[in-house]
Amino acid sequence: MSMIPDNPFSRAGGWCLYLAALGSLAVALPREFIVPGGAHFILLIGGIGLWRYSVGITHFVRGMYFLHHAYPILRRKARKLGDEGAPSHVFLMVTSFRIDAATTAQVYESIIREAIDCGWPTTVVASIVELSDEMLMRSLWRKLNPPERVQLNLVRIPGTGKRDGLAYGFRAISRAIPDDNAIVAVVDGDTVLDPGVVRKTAPYFKLMPRVGALTTNEFCEVKGSYLMSEWHKLRFAQRHINMCSMGLSRRVLTLTGRMSVFRASVVTRPEFISDVEYDSLKHWRLGQFRFLTGDDKSSWYSMMRLGYDTFYVPDASIHTVEHPPDPSFIRSARQLMFRWYGNNLRQNSRATKLGPGRLGWFTWYVLWDQRISMWTSILGLTAAIVAAIKYSGVILIAYLLWIGLTRLVLSAMLLATGHPVGPAYPLILYFNQIFGSLMKIYVFFRLDRQSWTRQKTSYSTDSASFQQRMNRWSSRIMTFSASSVFLATVMFIV
Repeated sequence: MSMIPDNPFSRAGGWCLYLAALGSLAVALPREFIVPGGAHFILLIGGIGLWRYSVGITHFVRGMYFLHHAYPILRRKARKLGDEGAPSHVFLMVTSFRIDAATTAQVYESIIREAIDCGWPTTVVASIVELSDEMLMRSLWRKLNPPERVQLNLVRIPGTGKRDGLAYGFRAISRAIPDDNAIVAVVDGDTVLDPGVVRKTAPYFKLMPRVGALTTNEFCEVKGSYLMSEWHKLRFAQRHINMCSMGLSRRVLTLTGRMSVFRASVVTRPEFISDVEYDSLKHWRLGQFRFLTGDDKSSWYSMMRLGYDTFYVPDASIHTVEHPPDPSFIRSARQLMFRWYGNNLRQNSRATKLGPGRLGWFTWYVLWDQRISMWTSILGLTAAIVAAIKYSGVILIAYLLWIGLTRLVLSAMLLATGHPVGPAYPLILYFNQIFGSLMKIYVFFRLDRQSWTRQKTSYSTDSASFQQRMNRWSSRIMTFSASSVFLATVMFIV
């Protein structure tokens, strides 16, 4: 995939190039080609494919229903609340560590302006590690000169990770003794708030008393190549559909650390703070280990465990500034997927134990599907390669044409999200499917391995200990065994 400048003419050229490639694949196919046992092969692979596509279509239909019908009804109800929907106090908490000064200044300024413009009593809580960030915040505070109803609380923390920064900030809010109508917006250090985001989100806590937290729509600015930029934008477009789908059930599966809003009465609970700060997993093979990353998953799991609902506000948006961890697209994707999927699978292994009674049947199924999909997503490609080796390479050409057409349709569906759709999307969709599945399989058997891309920290273990040597070798054996069973199953099908 070439680096195409982001303008309408190059986008049109990119789409023409993609359609030409599909046409070439179609022309390369012979008019007639018969595979021995082909009907049996198509029935099995096609059946699995229909099941996988049905999951995506279900999310899309649910998401569109939420976005265009269910949510507008709730929005009208929230607006009718008027002053009754106003929170007693707003806490805007930001955690910042090792982010460049230009981005930090953008973030801090957007937070202070939002505190001024929302019109409610507000406290900006800044969990800061470095003195330069404190000086920058104080300088912007003097420049913007907020009114008396807006206060600043600087919390100096050690540079031991975001979880500690959140816990220090939550305890600082606890000392203010907020009442039941106060809310806390947790903002990451690379997140620029769009104007009005607080006023758009606050009334839903009054409208839906069971909602303990909600999250917002995301757009991004990527400090990297065209391909890296398109990859992130595609991710946020897919996120929007999935969030809308899960928002319909009020079971949003992650409270993104970029910008989520909580009831103050929840984040000040000692058990919630402990869940975020000291979250850990006891694994049957890998032992017990603390979570280094994934605070957004920990906060979501704590919400579910404590009996709260979670929600999504699609018209309240933020813009994040993304800094890829490596100049290479593949290496960046590998590092980011390792972190994202590790966080996801570590929470998944215990979230399903909450059961459909707490999660709801659809959410419970989606969590189980996250484990199954890492194998089914590579089934088609593996089967096509095996069949091409056994019968003819024409099968692989037909498979690639099918992939190209279906990913074109999926990309077109993403236009309904309001996010931009570029000519690289079909290719990136398939890259995410295959490369993402391989990363999930790798991570699934190594849940104890963690890393934080920005802070360059990792979960420290004694690599010389017997337990760690056993973990490493058992992970390799489990990965090899599971992959062998999968490949044997595909060969049997073919």
